[in-house]
Amino acid sequence: MSRRRLSRRQFVAATALSSAALIAAPYIRAAHAAGKLSIGLWDHWVPGANKTSTAIVNEWAAKEKVEVSIDYITSQGNKNLITIAAEAQAKSGHDILAMPTWWPHANSDQLEPINDVMEPLIKQNGAVNGTVQYLGQLDGKWLGVPICLGSQIKGPCSRIDLMKKYANIDVQEMYPAGSPPKADNWTMDTFLKAAEACKKGGFPIGIGLGETSDSVDTAGAIFQSFGAELVNAKGDLTVKTDDVRQALEFYKKLIPLLPPDVAAWDDASNNKWLIAGKGAMILNPPSAWAVAKRDAPEIAAQCWTHGFPSGPKGRFAPFLPFFLALWNFSKNKEAAKSLLTHLSQPASIERLVGASGGYDLPAFEKLTTLKVWAEQEPPKGTLFHYPNPYNHQKLSIAASPAPPKIAQQIYAQATLTKMCLKYAQGAKMEDTLAWAEGECEGFMRS
Repeated sequence: MSRRRLSRRQFVAATALSSAALIAAPYIRAAHAAGKLSIGLWDHWVPGANKTSTAIVNEWAAKEKVEVSIDYITSQGNKNLITIAAEAQAKSGHDILAMPTWWPHANSDQLEPINDVMEPLIKQNGAVNGTVQYLGQLDGKWLGVPICLGSQIKGPCSRIDLMKKYANIDVQEMYPAGSPPKADNWTMDTFLKAAEACKKGGFPIGIGLGETSDSVDTAGAIFQSFGAELVNAKGDLTVKTDDVRQALEFYKKLIPLLPPDVAAWDDASNNKWLIAGKGAMILNPPSAWAVAKRDAPEIAAQCWTHGFPSGPKGRFAPFLPFFLALWNFSKNKEAAKSLLTHLSQPASIERLVGASGGYDLPAFEKLTTLKVWAEQEPPKGTLFHYPNPYNHQKLSIAASPAPPKIAQQIYAQATLTKMCLKYAQGAKMEDTLAWAEGECEGFMRS
């Protein structure tokens, strides 16, 4: 999904108000929340998805006797991020607002802690994954409820036929629908050999090395599979380590096997690569496959979504969650918390995921085996492993585990992909590391 990066100036402006979250009194849900409430949701790209979320909200509103207004805010042109920044500055706007990835932390000083909502939901729906904890909590306080709308894993989507023909890999056998993965041999070394074979066959694997989200997310998962961190969880610089050197060496081998223009790819490029039938694999949520169903059904019928290859330090996959956050200047917090609870019920989540055709992902462990993923086709079962039903891989986000306000800048400035390109294009290893260290030092000061 396309999300344009922010400049450092835009980033600093949008996050200047961030600090610690406030402590809320315990929430007790009344029989009728009553009053008025406004909510800003992400404007979904799947036709009909917004109608389903509207229906769920309106059903709750009728029951609770609340007058609700809903706005759908696009991420095109970063309008959703601009809306978050504008409301934070004005201390006025929606009661509840959808915030992607880093933005609850960036606005933590103006968000209502919602432990009283999250703790019962976790007890009911199961634990949330580590990335949601990393992005959604600050000092033990929950800053938002993870919402499935827009949340996604960016894993491999492989061409069944091309991977079998050129790389001698049967992705359906490796990740069988309805069964646990059989992927012990699906490693970074195997992946590199597959990329070489597909390149020789005329259908290269398509991985971007640009400055937008898809490229950065892929680099993040690959770096983490080598244990490579630029800044650790304590906020210490860890650029000049053997793990980072190993990740850069891997990319230096991989980049010549990719399409020649990947340094200029944006978030639409890999989708177009797959749909046009030019490549054997991309790393993406099922949006490219969904468009192929409409525009190139013969290609969609050969697509299989599965897990990431593993590295020396494990198997990681990029997970980008959305949150529904409650401003602390909301005038109807009781009703807002009631609606957040309603939207997070299993029945509501199943309807939302179904309306997206399986694109949207819940963060709760008990909700990763909904029937929608087993039933999607063609081919049937193509999305079965998309939600990571067997916890086969660790869900992560690029630049973690650095403190989120530092990690967000590493992410927004595409430091990882820039490092890879510098080294692959001839810069010396130690010069590349020194450049990245200088960048991170700047992020830590800002």
